[in-house]
Order: sequence, then structure tokens, then C-alpha cells
Amino acid sequence: MSRFWSKTLQQLTPYTPGEQIQIADLIKLNTNENPYGPSPKALAAIQNNCNDSLRLYPPPGSDSLKETIAKVYGINNDEVFVGNGSDEILAHIFLGLFKHEAPVLFPDISYTFYPVYAALYEIDTQLIPLDADLNIQINDYMAVPKNGGIIFPNPNAPTGQGIPLAEIERLLQANRDSVVVIDEAYVDFGAQSCVGLIKQFDNLLVTHSLSKSRSLAGLRVGYAMGNASLIEGLERVKNSFNSYPLDRLAQAGAQAAISDQAHLKNTSQKIIDSRNQLVPELDALGFKTLPSQANFIFTSHPKLSGQALYQGLRDQKILVRYFNAPRIDQFVRITIGSDRECADLLRALKNLIPA
Repeated sequence: MSRFWSKTLQQLTPYTPGEQIQIADLIKLNTNENPYGPSPKALAAIQNNCNDSLRLYPPPGSDSLKETIAKVYGINNDEVFVGNGSDEILAHIFLGLFKHEAPVLFPDISYTFYPVYAALYEIDTQLIPLDADLNIQINDYMAVPKNGGIIFPNPNAPTGQGIPLAEIERLLQANRDSVVVIDEAYVDFGAQSCVGLIKQFDNLLVTHSLSKSRSLAGLRVGYAMGNASLIEGLERVKNSFNSYPLDRLAQAGAQAAISDQAHLKNTSQKIIDSRNQLVPELDALGFKTLPSQANFIFTSHPKLSGQALYQGLRDQKILVRYFNAPRIDQFVRITIGSDRECADLLRALKNLIPA
């Protein structure tokens, strides 16, 4: 610990991303990357913008990209915010919309970056426990007398379980005085999006990522959609932090990827089909898998600990995600890979299960 660190820095526990190991023949099912490539139109757009224009700063407002997003989702341009990955947008949300006297509410088992942002910006939080089946229960959020904001993913991570749209609408109706953020990083794999509620609720903010369903984790682009006043607040934070967050190549690639709805639907359906095939095969091996609406599953086996599953697969050059935390330390999170990768996963698991 450096003597030059601030008190805030000394107390921080940084977010830990999934392992990024560079070894031959590795099957990487630990960071929810898409096994299918980006839209060819996105790749062409990036290549077409590799020219002399890179000597110039990119458009600071990413206006063309915002216009494309607005058109695809049927909203106004001023109801769209873009950032350097949805993680950056979430950071702006915590600072600009959640820093109030009352605590921010989010699940006790969820995206582990939320408590990191809260600690970074010194924001009080209150964890709302998942129920016995590891589901988010909206009534538990409504039971808290006052909050400075609410955030959770739909579907949740790492469990993969989604929340019906009617339940989110019920929460919004009862929580008009603070911002509700629905993190829809995985929504394209089977959950119900609440973007259609933006016009009805001025306290709703929805975040999306291009890293999962659009296969652009390496491009680092995310966006938020909500009432124009919320978007204006995020713009104020962004322009006080980095006025040029998205480079020219990222803007061009993202715009083409979002426009290519056919590619999105095709690759997402492939992953849904592979997930629906994999889960019964795991059931046959004795696994207990939570219902998933994401591009990953959360599963456990009565004869093997989560740690043993993780290490046993790692020894066979297959990476999955293990969380050494209460209530979920018997589970592993497995990204849905290609059909070949799923077949290799099943063979590796058969090697681990005791007779």
C-alpha cells in the first residue's frame, strides 16, 4: 500500500474480471463472450474508417450512433447515451444519479462491479437478498422505506434468471422518486426488455452492451436509454470526465452492428438453441441448473463442489467462472459456447463425476 494513496483508494477492493489466459487449445467459457463473430457489416465499417480521418478527434456526442440506436428502439435521440462499454456508463450512473443520502439497493448476489462503484464514490448501499431459489423478488425492494436508487441486471448475473416485465413495471410504479436502472447486458438471450417503458416512467434507465449478443467485447461500446433528463445528467458527468469516450472506429463499428438486426437475431438464437440442448444433457449427468435467459448457465453437482468443478475443468483446458462466496460457492457459471465447445465441455465433465 502506497503512502500516497487516498483514503478512498486504500479502502477499495477492485473488481476482478474473469481469467484471460493465453494458452493453446483453451476453451474459454468464463467471461460470457459470444462464440460467433461480429456482424460482417460492423467489421467492414471499422475497416472503412481506418483512414486519414483518424488524425481528427471523433465526434464527441456520437450523434450518428445515437440516431441509429434511437431508430432501432423507437425512441428519441435525446433519450440515448453512449459510453466506453456499459461499465463506464454504470460508473457515471453511480456518480451522477445514485449519490444521495438514502442507500442504493441491489441484490446480494449480482454483478460484482456494483459494490465497487459504490465504494469508489462513497455511496451507501443496502443489499437485498435473493430468495431461496436465487431469484430477485420485487416485493423485497418495495419493502424498503426510502432509497437513493435501485439497480439490478435482467436477467441477473451470475444466476441467469430473468424477471417478468410486469414485475419491473410494478416496481417502477411504486418507486417514482428515485432512479431504477435495469442492466440488460444479457436481455437478447431470452429475457423481456423494458425499453418500451421509458416513455411511461421518467425514472427508468436501461443499459445495454455490445459485448455479449453483438460479439463486440473487444470494441468497448455500451449505451443507456431513458428519459431525456436522465440522459442529460449522464452527459454532464461524461463531459466532466472524458469528452471523447468513443473513438471513430468504435462509433462506426457499433453503428453498423446495431443496424444489423438480422445478425443479432441469428446468433442469439444459435446460443439459445445450444443452451436449451446443453441443460438437459447436464441434467442427465446429475447437475442442477438454474433456469437461464442469458448466454450462460449457473449449475451445480451434488457430488462435486464448485471449486472442484472449476479446477477439474481448468486442468482440462476449459475455463469456467467460480465465485467463492456464500450461497453460490457450490455453483459454476458456464458461458454457452459453440456446439463443439459444449460437446467438449460435456466430455470433460464426464471425466470429473464420481461413479
